[in-house]
Amino acid sequence: MPTTSSQPFNTSLTTPKTALISVFDKSGIVEFARELSNNNVKIISTGGTAKILTENGIENIEISDYTGFPEMMDGRVKTLHPLIHGGILGLRDEHSQVAKDNGIGWIDMVVCNLYPFEIVSQKADVEIEELIENIDIGGPSMIRSGAKNYQYTTVITDPSDYNLILDQIKNGGIEFEARQTLAIKAIGTTAKYDTFINSFLSNFIDNSLVKNQQQNSSEPNFPSILNLQYQLKQSLRYGENPNQKASLYKDPTTTSPILDSQIIQGIELSYNNVLDCEACYNIVREFPSPACVVIKHTNPCGVATDEDDIVKAFERAYNADSMSAFGGIIGFNRECNLEIAQAISKVFAEIVIAPSYTPDALEILSKKKKLRVLKVDFNSVGQTIEYKSITGGMLVQEANNWELQLQDLELKTKIEATKEDLDTTIFGWKVLKHVKSNGILIAKDNTTVGIGMGQVSRVDAVELAIKKAGDKTQNSVLLSDAFFPFRDSIDLIAKYGIKIIIQPGGSMRDQEVIDACDELGITMYFTGNRCFKH
Repeated sequence: MPTTSSQPFNTSLTTPKTALISVFDKSGIVEFARELSNNNVKIISTGGTAKILTENGIENIEISDYTGFPEMMDGRVKTLHPLIHGGILGLRDEHSQVAKDNGIGWIDMVVCNLYPFEIVSQKADVEIEELIENIDIGGPSMIRSGAKNYQYTTVITDPSDYNLILDQIKNGGIEFEARQTLAIKAIGTTAKYDTFINSFLSNFIDNSLVKNQQQNSSEPNFPSILNLQYQLKQSLRYGENPNQKASLYKDPTTTSPILDSQIIQGIELSYNNVLDCEACYNIVREFPSPACVVIKHTNPCGVATDEDDIVKAFERAYNADSMSAFGGIIGFNRECNLEIAQAISKVFAEIVIAPSYTPDALEILSKKKKLRVLKVDFNSVGQTIEYKSITGGMLVQEANNWELQLQDLELKTKIEATKEDLDTTIFGWKVLKHVKSNGILIAKDNTTVGIGMGQVSRVDAVELAIKKAGDKTQNSVLLSDAFFPFRDSIDLIAKYGIKIIIQPGGSMRDQEVIDACDELGITMYFTGNRCFKH
């Protein structure tokens, strides 16, 4: 068990006599080491650092000469030695005799940065062997030792701090506050480093297992301890509302189609813009055929696909609910061309998302100065895991990537659907799973005509979807994200000429609902799977 020192914490100025320098990033190190040497600081160094210092005429002691123990195992073992860690960690008062008895000299400064695991991880087709060899062991150990003993030892992990320390050395010594601040920064450095390795290797190994079909996708490997790392990308003007402060962070271990997108024109994305863009991308990428999605407040207000014409898909998607589309986000999974740009120039949209743009389309869009135009990589992998924060905790789940197939549909009524209606069913389910529950979607000819979302009862959602659809309900398909608990919704649906209902099933009154459909001449299929989105 660790013991508490009986001596008061040292908060006085320190004047380093010996520094240990071991850096992978050598920017500024020659100049810094030269100034240390000019101020009578003895330098111990390792491998490549020793080489560059020697080449530049800076006197230093190579670490194997200092410890009397050679570097070995291809450099894996070089700094893990009592002369090193004893010299860094020792309390100058209480441990002075122990240090003397064991020939340990004090090391007053640790200058260290780490193997570039993050850079190596970004290489295409990187192999596990190369990743493992770029996990630094000695560096984090030295940094943590220096940080723990900051009352005596100064630890520097960032070249931008070199001048601060040099100025203090020249002015009488390194201040306690500086040592403390650098120690906290150093602990943050190793925490960030280890978390990145943990996150990346977890994803890397999990993906390898999936590729080799050695992992059952229905049983995700959720860790007992969840380590997440996000780096600040930018501060935002405000959050969902002007009274809320907000910032944007990015997971450096993964790609993000929206955060990695190219903003061709327009001002930076706001908090709400990022959410809307993500929602738009997640829907439009569902479709292999040309598709257009219009988003408002993260919900779709119009979606359409076409066999080969993105312009027709845009026209149907926008006109599905043109009133709600005002000020919305418009997304395409095909190139945005001149005809689309001309149409967009006549309406009010906040953002356009597409994989590419023709030059003449960009020229038209550039006339709307406030319109954000994003070029998004549609080859990016979609979400596999979703996180939702709650007070003091985090909910984690698999992303809902289940896709409805024709063979999943179980006919429950006497009348079958046509192939065209079944195609619309598959289309509608791709959209419905992105609609806030309770969710009802009415579709016709691979176009949404009415969406009822975020309602507290299924009847309310049905009424809203029908209201949105207007006179387009005749011979349409209605999809529900969960079962109908009573026949009341079926009676309402029948009044508007809707001929097919798609629902998961699973209610204790399923048969009552099925009988109501047969009575009213409505076709009903069960999917066996619900798609709530809270």
